[in-house]
Amino acid sequence: MIPVEKQRFSRILCGFFHLGTIKAHKYHAFSWVAGSEMPFLTSFGQTRERAPVRRGRPTLHVIMISGVLSVSCAICEKRKEKRFCPAVHGRICPQCCGEQREVTLDCPSDCVYLQQAREHERPRPLHDLDQAALFSQVEIGEQFLYEHEHLIMGLSYALAKSAQADRLIKDSDLIAALASLTKTQETLVNSGLHYETPTTSLSQQAVIAEVQKMLKEYREAEQKHLGYSRLHDSDVLRALVFLLRMGYARTSGRPKSRAFVDSVLAQFPEKQSAVGAPAEAGSRIIIP
Repeated sequence: MIPVEKQRFSRILCGFFHLGTIKAHKYHAFSWVAGSEMPFLTSFGQTRERAPVRRGRPTLHVIMISGVLSVSCAICEKRKEKRFCPAVHGRICPQCCGEQREVTLDCPSDCVYLQQAREHERPRPLHDLDQAALFSQVEIGEQFLYEHEHLIMGLSYALAKSAQADRLIKDSDLIAALASLTKTQETLVNSGLHYETPTTSLSQQAVIAEVQKMLKEYREAEQKHLGYSRLHDSDVLRALVFLLRMGYARTSGRPKSRAFVDSVLAQFPEKQSAVGAPAEAGSRIIIP
């Protein structure tokens, strides 16, 4: 390109940026900043400052990053993008990240911003939740947790196995399945009747089936090694209530939260059987 053509190209760019701001804003080509200075693009891709425009007049804010113009947030299309969001496969602003995280966005567990947010989130106090949903009438002491550690680990393993089989499962699915199992077990303990609480969710049905399978294997393992099964229905009820309360304490409460799911998966990083070799699992019970 000869020098004359460079100067002509520079004038064309300046005319577009100065006179075409309204049209550019209409198509969200750039972001607007009121009362700022408009960069003047030279023919060599460098910038030099123009005199400040009058306060309150909308101007075009153009930033060159490696030769590419910055764009607005992929969600709100208003604020400036500052971070990459793997859920939308694009760049978004911090405000949308905070407001839409696990609400409308299916945030992957390895997202660094999700992990940072969880580190600063405080566990939800159980006394602020619905006490009926927590089965507050069921008492769980430290002695029970010590004596039935393997049972709780086995139930946790069943939850982890369900989450490994269904990567789309959410905290709400695990909590709803545990609530259904707990209601069924409470009816069995109080009246001796076996009445399963119906559920239409396939994910929850899969979790319930996996937990019931684990309990069956647990009793069979006791029968094989001890000659009898010492697991009482009341013990199963307390263990289910413990995990249910833990679920409520761990989840953020957002519609698409997976904090409780991830905490369960973290206990079993590799495929292993908590029933067949309970001693190998070690002490991993964390009281919420």
